[in-house]
Amino acid sequence: MTRLTLRASAKINLDLRIGGRRSDLYHDLQTVFQTLDLHDTVTVEARRGDFALDGDPAWMPLDQTNLVWRAAVALWRAAGKSGDPRGVRVRVTKRIPALAGLGGGSSDAAAALIGLSQLWRLPPTLRALMPVASALGADVPFFLIGGAALGLGRGDQLYPLVNRTRRHVVVVLPDFGVSTADAYRWLAEDRTANSGLRTSDYGLRTSDYGAWGLDPESCRNDLEAPVERRYPAIGSIRRHLAGAGAEVARMSGSGSAVFGLFSAERPARRAAAGLARDGHRVVLTRTRPRRQAESRRLI
Repeated sequence: MTRLTLRASAKINLDLRIGGRRSDLYHDLQTVFQTLDLHDTVTVEARRGDFALDGDPAWMPLDQTNLVWRAAVALWRAAGKSGDPRGVRVRVTKRIPALAGLGGGSSDAAAALIGLSQLWRLPPTLRALMPVASALGADVPFFLIGGAALGLGRGDQLYPLVNRTRRHVVVVLPDFGVSTADAYRWLAEDRTANSGLRTSDYGLRTSDYGAWGLDPESCRNDLEAPVERRYPAIGSIRRHLAGAGAEVARMSGSGSAVFGLFSAERPARRAAAGLARDGHRVVLTRTRPRRQAESRRLI
């Protein structure tokens, strides 16, 4: 095998509950991840010479600051190889927006780990790749699994959930991005200002689990209110989606993307069209289940 093309799916957080800060400076959290049909494409190809990274669009960094490059270095070293990575070119074609809470960079890194492990003839198994993925970022391990999963700890302790009926998803992208660091800082500021926001009040109950792994009535995102206070447009988008019939309308992750889940395509298209007329960038997609055909190499 000299060339391999992989899908790097976007994700939404159906639920995100954030506890206190840990000794490693991450927060304890509980979240329900769900992958989408919306995806980047990662192509790995054998070549002579040094590792190379190409990308589209032009704004994507193509050096050591890119998580895909860092994934290649980490996997190379985990395999016990010396020096810099060699023998592969990786090309990333981006469709997932940045600074949106959709996990594009983490998903690209996970796809690169899978592809590189095969081209370098390393064991492409969860046991081999999970420690490397976890060291790269809290969301990267989830993208080795996909579908729906409960994430605990930093989000990297994963428990796959049963695939449920697929839903149509309207993803709305405001004309601003939100950095994860800012979102968590605003949450800390709000919790300090309001002692009623207890960091211990974040547990999911067994009874919360239903369709997509979670009862829609219980869905929440602890970062949503702090971000929405700084960017009221997020609340306006959520209310539009809910009014259009979305079963769940939430900000994803640290934002700025807002999603609505719909059981039928027609109301989803109507909601998407209305938001597009208001000047928003809108993506109409679907939830993506975990498929054995895609995950068999990671058993």
